[in-house]
Amino acid sequence: MTTHRIRVGIDVGGTFTDAVAVDATTLRLVGQVKVPTSHHHQDGVAHGIVEALDRLLQQTGHRPADVAFLAHGTTQATNALLEGDVATVGLLGIGTGAGAVLTRRLASLAKLELTPGKRLPLHYAHVPDPEDTGAVRAAVERLLAAGAEALVTSEPFGVDRPEGEDAVAEAARATGRPTTAAHEITSLYGLRKRTRTAVVNAAILPRMLATADLVDAAITKAGVTAPLMVMRCDGGVMALDEMRRRPLLTVLSGPAAGVAGALMQERVSEGVFLETGGTSTDISVVKRGKVAVRHATILGRTSYLNALDVRTVGVGGGSMVRVADGRVTGTGPRSAHIAGLPYACFADPADLRDAKLTTLSPLPGDPADYAVLDAAGGRFALTMTCAANALGRVPEGDFAHADPATARTALAPLAAALGTDVATAAARLLDAGTDQVKTVVDALVREYRLDTDHAVLVGGGGGAASVTPHLAARTGMSGRIARHNEVISPIGVALALVREQVERIVPGATQEQILAVRAEAERAVVQQGAAADGVEVEVTVDPQTNAVRAVATGATELRTQDRAHRADDAERLRLAAASLKTDPSRVHVLAGTPAHTVYGTEVRRRFRPARHPVRVVDADGVVRHHAPDARVEATTVAAAPDKLAELVAETTSYGDGGVRAPAVRLLLGSRIADLSGVLDPRPLLALARSELRARAADEPVVAVLEVRE
Repeated sequence: MTTHRIRVGIDVGGTFTDAVAVDATTLRLVGQVKVPTSHHHQDGVAHGIVEALDRLLQQTGHRPADVAFLAHGTTQATNALLEGDVATVGLLGIGTGAGAVLTRRLASLAKLELTPGKRLPLHYAHVPDPEDTGAVRAAVERLLAAGAEALVTSEPFGVDRPEGEDAVAEAARATGRPTTAAHEITSLYGLRKRTRTAVVNAAILPRMLATADLVDAAITKAGVTAPLMVMRCDGGVMALDEMRRRPLLTVLSGPAAGVAGALMQERVSEGVFLETGGTSTDISVVKRGKVAVRHATILGRTSYLNALDVRTVGVGGGSMVRVADGRVTGTGPRSAHIAGLPYACFADPADLRDAKLTTLSPLPGDPADYAVLDAAGGRFALTMTCAANALGRVPEGDFAHADPATARTALAPLAAALGTDVATAAARLLDAGTDQVKTVVDALVREYRLDTDHAVLVGGGGGAASVTPHLAARTGMSGRIARHNEVISPIGVALALVREQVERIVPGATQEQILAVRAEAERAVVQQGAAADGVEVEVTVDPQTNAVRAVATGATELRTQDRAHRADDAERLRLAAASLKTDPSRVHVLAGTPAHTVYGTEVRRRFRPARHPVRVVDADGVVRHHAPDARVEATTVAAAPDKLAELVAETTSYGDGGVRAPAVRLLLGSRIADLSGVLDPRPLLALARSELRARAADEPVVAVLEVRE
């Protein structure tokens, strides 16, 4: 059953702004529009966002009051850094003695290169004593006189003792300039990296604040009462007020929207997401239902910004084929769009009459081996999309679908030049293009240790059909094109969860300190509008770096999928057996909750103990977790603490690497609480108790434990 409430996602791209409406109950797509991105309007990209929303509401017949959730993703922060369009930053370093030496060296951050020949505009002033109000005021005035538009305060050990940074920041804010203390942006150690991250954040702060205010005012004026959310670079969304504080979190958020769509709409638990446009493909990893993130590189330096781990390859649906000496030598990086040429497969068949193959340099300075057709209707590009259509790889209704017969006609001159048939020529073209993508995918599979028997390739973007199906055929991995692949990014924005990460360096962290970091992350997402009952928190404790990390996610409202399409017992068993690669007769139900069923089988091995692989399948038939060898125990909330203590004691290993508790996941209600990031048994059990708190005593709980070697 649908409702009249909708979730709206808007993705601001370099050329177009796409908006979608998703039914708030069933999460089905109910409308989509595309408008030109309004870079040159007096209100900037804000104008296009509001225009897209207006058209979307008109198309779907909804009122502004029907919008239950509204979020947008933007490349504005990324583009500002790429183009060097940033504010002048004033950096206030604090300290005396050795501390003064360290902070004065931060003045060299002015050497950071934004674009070739353009450096970060930064001025430095020193404050020996943060309590000396006169000296602080004088330092601030020097920076303002030098043209500073945003201010940053930084002090050695400001993470542990933030009073100095806070005192100077408070004085600086009195000037009306946007001001941040470095510890507010990240609480990780490393004075230079922490300050660099804060300085880059400040450089884009004024521009992002102006856009945020324009969008907020326009949305409010339009009558939308839902809070406006903004896409983060780690695949979640944050409240607009949080974006005003840390706009750096939106840098590199473009690819994050697409993988968020794959996670939420396609329910990928393990695999590689490939978002293919006309010119390039963004490649990212989903492992155990979570997107892979890492510290991002910004302006050529690593930062403390956690962003989607995305690898970009210069191959897309519009990539042109390159030919030399009677063979295909590659595709791209030049695309038909950039070369200003139409795709041959979309031509009227009459326009392809008398087509002859020739090679040229699409733009000055390009190699002269790009193949094009000169025909009766003009000049046409031979692209990856042409080859995919010629092989029938692009389904009808797809954004990139063309008449296969026309595509084959377009490729016939290429086939003649290669001395082969059209199908082989098309395959060689796709081989050349997917070679580059395959190299990156293979590296990611190794790096993240993906289970290739279970992992799936999911294609998104308008050019998905030109890369994903052929790559799947070459690698032997299963692959599919996402539903509504051409708008997977705005769908990802519409479905994204509120996300917050809290990271602290805590040597020898106690269970109380670990729980405190967890609670801080949970509070942060609730304050940004997430429903408290649905917040999930994943905690990781790294004994080598002493880092305690808590990632909290939650929806702004408790969402439910359409139950009319849920899988029955037989279908879930079949899907579990397929994932386990065995006959359904060998698969058994081990335990379950109303939302999940745990299936397992036994794999006997000569001279070694048998393995017991496990699959956790949700009500929709999606494998939400898979373990190569696990122990499964069913209990209740009341009995779980004692039972878990017993299980953890039995399965904890001790060795040269220290104490290693099992990787534990708890099935609770509709959630899978992932406690696998904690190696110490005591904080692990403390976290488990926090997950069980406030639940009914007789509620079922299933524990899935994997022993660490």
